[in-house]
Amino acid sequence: MTSDVAPYGIRPSLAPSRRLRWGGAILLVLAGLAVYSSSFSGSFVLDDHRTILNSTRIRQLLPLSDLLSGRRPVVDATLAINYALGELNVVGYHVVNLLIHLLAGLTLYGIVGRTLLREPLRTRFHAASPYLAITVALLWIVHPLQTQSVTYLIQRSESLMGLFYLLTLYCLIRGSSSTRAWAWYATGTIACALGFGCKAVMVTAPVAMLLYDRAFVSRSLTETFRLRWRFHLALAATWSMLWVTSVAQSVLSTEKARATVGFSFQGISPLDYLLTQAGVIAHYLRLSLWPQPLCLDYGWPVAETFGAIVPAGLLVVFLLSATVWACVRRPVLGYAGAWFFLILSPTSSVVPIRDPAFEHRMYLPLAAVIVVVVCGAYALGVALAARLAVYDRVRRAAAGCAVACAALSLGAVTYQRNHVYRSELA
Repeated sequence: MTSDVAPYGIRPSLAPSRRLRWGGAILLVLAGLAVYSSSFSGSFVLDDHRTILNSTRIRQLLPLSDLLSGRRPVVDATLAINYALGELNVVGYHVVNLLIHLLAGLTLYGIVGRTLLREPLRTRFHAASPYLAITVALLWIVHPLQTQSVTYLIQRSESLMGLFYLLTLYCLIRGSSSTRAWAWYATGTIACALGFGCKAVMVTAPVAMLLYDRAFVSRSLTETFRLRWRFHLALAATWSMLWVTSVAQSVLSTEKARATVGFSFQGISPLDYLLTQAGVIAHYLRLSLWPQPLCLDYGWPVAETFGAIVPAGLLVVFLLSATVWACVRRPVLGYAGAWFFLILSPTSSVVPIRDPAFEHRMYLPLAAVIVVVVCGAYALGVALAARLAVYDRVRRAAAGCAVACAALSLGAVTYQRNHVYRSELA
C-alpha cells in the first residue's frame, strides 16, 4: 500500500481527513506563536556572548571549511545565516529558534498520529488518533520546560538536534509504507547526519530507530533487518560523524585537560556522576508534570548521602527495569521508556559533565512523558465512561476542557518564563 493512497500507511478509511490534519497543524503553529511571542524581546545572555556575539566563525558564510570546523557545524551555519541576514539583531535569532521549535512540534504531530494508527495501537486509538496527536504536540510545544531550548539562543543546538532526530523517525515511518521508500530512507539518513552536526546526543538515534522499527513496523528483529538493513546500516554509519566533529576524541580522552565534559573532566568521577543522575532524572520527571520552579543554572551538587542517592535511585532503577522488560516482552509499551532513557543516556549516565542538570536536555525526552500521560488518560477516561455509562458527547467535552486547561496553564507559564531572558540581570 503506498503512502499516496493511504497517507498514514493504513487503510484509507482510518486516516484522518486532510482538513482535520491541516487544522491541527494550524492550531499548533498559532499556539506556539502565542506563547513565544514574549521571547522576541529577549537579549543575548551568558554563553550567547561566546558563541554568537564574540564568535568570529559565524561572521561569514565562506569559506565553508572555516564555518564547518567546529564541533557543531550545522548550528554554526544557521547562526552564520542569521548574521548574514541581520547581523546581531537579536529578534532574528529568536525567530529562527521558534521556527525550529514549531517544525519539531509539527514533526512530532505527524509521528504520533501515524504511530497511533499502526497495527499494535490501531484497535484502541484509531478513532481518537488525530486528537491525541494534536494534544501531545500542543502540550509539548507550549510546555515551560522547553523554554531553555527555545528562548536561550545558543540552545538552538538542542532544538535543532531534536528536529533532525524527529525527522529521522518520521522518514522511517513514511518509508516503511511507501513505494518510494529509498527516497524517505535517504532523507532520514541525511537528517541523522545533520543532527550529529548539532549535538552529540544524536548518537542514540540509530538505536531509537531500530527499536521503533521492531515495536511498530516489523513483527521481529529478523524481519526488521531483512526489510530495512540498508537503512539501519546507513544510520549506524552516521556514528562516524562523532569523529568528524572531534566529539568522540574529546569525550573518550583520559588526558588531564581543562575539559568540561568527558572522561578527562576532573570535577567528578564517572561513578559519582551516575549516582547523582538518579536525582536529576527524578527532578526532570517532576518538572515534566509540574514545571515549577524552573532554573537556568542549577549548580546541582554531587550526590553523597543516602537520602540523595537511594530514593531517587530506586525510582530510576524501577522505571529502567520496567522499560527493559517491556522492550523485550511488549515492545509497543516499552518504546516510550526507551525513548526517554536513550536520549538522556549521553548526559545522564557515566560520562561526567560539569553541569549535571540542565532543563534543555529534556527537549526530546519530554515527548515520551507527554505521550504516556495523554494516551493513559484517554484510555482511563474511556474505561471510566463505559463503566459509568457516560455519554460520548459528555466524555469528549470533558476531555476537551481538560486539554484546554492544561495547554492554557502551561502556555501561560511559558509566556511568563520567556521574560526571564530579557536581560542577564533578569
